[in-house]
Amino acid sequence: MPTQIDYEYDHSLYGVEHQSGPFEVTNDIISVYARSVGEDNPIFVDRDAALAAGYADQVAPPTLCALFERGELPDIKLQFGRRQFHGGQRVTPRATIVAGDILTASSHLKDVYTKTGRSGTMAHVVWETTFRNQHGTIVADVQRSQVVRE
Repeated sequence: MPTQIDYEYDHSLYGVEHQSGPFEVTNDIISVYARSVGEDNPIFVDRDAALAAGYADQVAPPTLCALFERGELPDIKLQFGRRQFHGGQRVTPRATIVAGDILTASSHLKDVYTKTGRSGTMAHVVWETTFRNQHGTIVADVQRSQVVRE
């Protein structure tokens, strides 16, 4: 269960949007990503199959945005711990991404909290990113957590 954080960090980052991109989605990026995650759905690995299924081009697996979600985000200056690691992510697909799309991202600090477990207290820094295509359509929301240990 999350507890109130007792550590200093830059609270002024709440509500501030950080833009990144553009990110061009290509057939090569889709194919390499699909293979790397073990995807075998024909619309993700074969442009002709995607066209035959009625899509404008090869379709990207819904989690492709996670590749681009590593944009430069500001340091929140958390005064806690020294070791950081990836704490997980959740991708919520909202629209189909196809080769040729140009994506932009808008990220904001969503939450900072601590949890205490068997191995001690850890701080969680949660960022939320919204991806839009060249038409302004939201294609995915990504929530990513960074964990900092004492």
